[in-house]
Amino acid sequence: MRYDDIIIGAGHNGLTAAAYLARAGRSVLVLEAADHVGGAAVSARAFEGVDARLSRYSYLVSLLPRQVLTDLDLDLRLIRRRYSSYTPVPGDPARGLLVDNADEAATRAAFRALTGGDDAYAGWSDFYGRMTEVAGRVFPTVLEPLRSRDDVRTLSGDPELFDALTKRPIGELIESVTADDTLRGIIATDALIGTFASLGEADLRQNVCFLYHLVGGGTGDWDVPVGGMGALTDSLAAAAVSAGATVLTGARVTSVDPSTGQVAWAGGSAGSGTATGASLVAGCAPAVLDGLLAAAGADPIGTEHDVEGAQLKVNMLLTRLPRLRDESVDPAAAFAGTFHINEGYGQLEQTYAAARDGRIPDLPPCEIYCHTLSDRSILGADLAASDAQTLTLFGLHLPARLFRADNERAREEALAATLRSLDSVLGEPVASVLARDAAGNPCIEVKSPVDLEEAVGLPGGNIFHRSLQWPWAERDDEVGTWGVETVHGRLLLAGAGARRGGGVSGIPGHNAARAILG
Repeated sequence: MRYDDIIIGAGHNGLTAAAYLARAGRSVLVLEAADHVGGAAVSARAFEGVDARLSRYSYLVSLLPRQVLTDLDLDLRLIRRRYSSYTPVPGDPARGLLVDNADEAATRAAFRALTGGDDAYAGWSDFYGRMTEVAGRVFPTVLEPLRSRDDVRTLSGDPELFDALTKRPIGELIESVTADDTLRGIIATDALIGTFASLGEADLRQNVCFLYHLVGGGTGDWDVPVGGMGALTDSLAAAAVSAGATVLTGARVTSVDPSTGQVAWAGGSAGSGTATGASLVAGCAPAVLDGLLAAAGADPIGTEHDVEGAQLKVNMLLTRLPRLRDESVDPAAAFAGTFHINEGYGQLEQTYAAARDGRIPDLPPCEIYCHTLSDRSILGADLAASDAQTLTLFGLHLPARLFRADNERAREEALAATLRSLDSVLGEPVASVLARDAAGNPCIEVKSPVDLEEAVGLPGGNIFHRSLQWPWAERDDEVGTWGVETVHGRLLLAGAGARRGGGVSGIPGHNAARAILG
């Protein structure tokens, strides 16, 4: 069989590329090892006999450009969250800071109560105002050929802030914004989601992570996908198939030969087979792709594989929201945005050091968000009519190295520590409000980095496939390329490991299609 394009992996980036290419009239084959499409951007019934479809691995949308939604006529609605975040004060969780996007006066008053004056809010507002301006200028470039760093610096409109973001460890910038430990911690978490690093790391991997978390959509807002993350990938799959793409699930690619364009796979609805493509698009991780190239006797693509992930993923279904130690804040407001738990600036560095030294932190930093406070369509009718709520917890500074020797034991230890961390800011144990599945078991699911590696092919559990890359050219020969090219002419890297990859964005998929279509 011959195709214009063969796409390896039906994650959201592979499906994005497939939809663009098929709509351009090309013959497209998509091969997916799992029995369903979506990769890590899926919704699933995680608990036996419970009618709740949780966004199992990825859960919010920021980096997905509106242009992709429009170009592909995707049936997806995103909800902007009113509350940005709630953060109990480390060491004094009976107090906290609620950032309300719809009530500046209330937010200003909350800052005053936290710090005793107005300077902290003024500094906070100035910093995020400048970041929003930079984001609005830089984000549109992610769907264009790569520009040079100097070009993007000029485009940013704020060279001073741009240099602070890209030349010195992010900790220095954070410390210049505020002296308050709680506020510093809130800012710092955006540098550490999925990234195991100290805020003073010399290689600046935390800076790159920080930029990606604040640049999305040109605003940095993280939105709720109505219907869950699976609604996005189902819509992408429908767009690709309706345009003529062929999608085979259960088809595990076993080798990729970039010299001939031949791809071999095992299984699949049509059985094992081979096909040849004029162009090959890899939606998988670079480390996975190199293994497929080796099986065909081909050279690796030459991408560094810094693949270690560093997060614990916990999904829960509750009978109701738990009470808070801070009785002045409505739990429905606290959980509607990003709920920061034991993420003070000092705590983040202390827990990083513990994990670096091989220990699961006593109180791991983590953050939670409640999808169902914004969108109850993911619940069945009976659950939706009740007080039931879903919680998605993302634990920081829990790298894959802590789980390699004995994943089951380490996972249990990490979950116990994480729940202990959560309970430290609640007015009642979270276990007391966990729903039960059909077998009477608590509705809680936990995934370590090793579990993520096994379940969805994330090497080391790294949600970005490898360390994130700056979204501009870092070498002269990259200027004008799409950031998806490899050393093999017909083979493009279109997953999260591409330059301008990471997160649920569709950007690498779009850019791979643009590179092919010229």
